[in-house]
Amino acid sequence: MSSAEVVLDLVRSRPPTLGEGRLLCIDGPAGSGKTTLASQVASAGGDAVVVHMDDLYEGWGGLAEVGAQLGTLLLPLAVGSSGSYRRWDWRLDGWAETVTIAPSSLLVLEGVGSGVSLFAALTTVLAWVEVPPELRLERGVARDGPGVAEHWAQWTHDEQAVFVRERTRERADVVLDGRVP
Repeated sequence: MSSAEVVLDLVRSRPPTLGEGRLLCIDGPAGSGKTTLASQVASAGGDAVVVHMDDLYEGWGGLAEVGAQLGTLLLPLAVGSSGSYRRWDWRLDGWAETVTIAPSSLLVLEGVGSGVSLFAALTTVLAWVEVPPELRLERGVARDGPGVAEHWAQWTHDEQAVFVRERTRERADVVLDGRVP
């Protein structure tokens, strides 16, 4: 059984927590395979909608305030209304348009900090994805280019602080190896 199938089976076995829909948070360190898993879940998950946390951070330094925008997205969805968030434009280094997300049967929130405890009551399943640190760095540089190397050390420090504060891995419903499809 693939990781996506494992996660989807778990999600489907639980009652809705986000209005009439379910919320899957895919968290873990940068470069661990969260985006790949989210894509696989969305492909197999019917009308699943994926929101990438990269769109919600205020640049490289925005991780500490990771939960700030989640309220405007998740709280309206919890009562059956559309939610929204401001999208961060990494190329322009500034806030861009407001993105509206309509209720769906499955919202996949993917990225570092997606499993913040502030919204644990709305989370159907919290999945943690991990791989060895050297593979994470290799993937990150391959994905984002050599220019990210200068930001990587600070980002890994910031994400560790979030994971410790939130106890994300300990609270996860399932821990997955990001090297396994």
